[in-house]
Amino acid sequence: MNHWITLATAHGPVRAWQALPDGPARGGLVVIQEIFGANAHVRHVADQYAGEGYAVLAPSFFDPIEPGLELDYDAAGTARGKALVDALGVDRAVDIVDAAARALSGHGKVGTVGYCWGGTIALLAAQRLGLPSASYYGARNVPFLDAPFKAPAIFHFGAQDPSIPPAAVAAHREKQPSMQVYVYPAGHAFNREVGAHYHAPSAALARERTLAFLSENLR
Repeated sequence: MNHWITLATAHGPVRAWQALPDGPARGGLVVIQEIFGANAHVRHVADQYAGEGYAVLAPSFFDPIEPGLELDYDAAGTARGKALVDALGVDRAVDIVDAAARALSGHGKVGTVGYCWGGTIALLAAQRLGLPSASYYGARNVPFLDAPFKAPAIFHFGAQDPSIPPAAVAAHREKQPSMQVYVYPAGHAFNREVGAHYHAPSAALARERTLAFLSENLR
């Protein structure tokens, strides 16, 4: 049964939602949250990937600052989430990914999939930790694109995402031409099944491409 476990990290204990497949795992996967915490939606995403055969951990990244926090999808939650990810910083976030990946290493090769802020942390996991990573609508990606990648990455963007203009998407193709970059007729957070941003056709196609990417790179 899927449940919370506690990860030992360089920044103290961090809870992580653990979702395991019914049989032997095809590999490990770290699911990296949006700015709203490891909430029910993130846990559902983890459960879905476990259903595809992966051993999954979805860390609660805000635990070093405010353990167990989950935020609403409203203006106050958005403002609080942005402040928390700035306070956490990318280095601590990558350390938490690393701890989760190490915990999953017994299940085979490990990758990541991240959403929104987590999309940028997924990019950094490919660069710094050598983890094949799927990055969904990472609005903070561009400043990191000049750094070398130690593992492949796949990028998903919405064409109607005001936080990621076409020039930002083009920068991914220009600076990292070997990486897969896809654009969908959707806005930001098109994979989030709750709320008005969800775009089912785009989410389904991006998921299909992500699963193909993981199958290729975690075997």
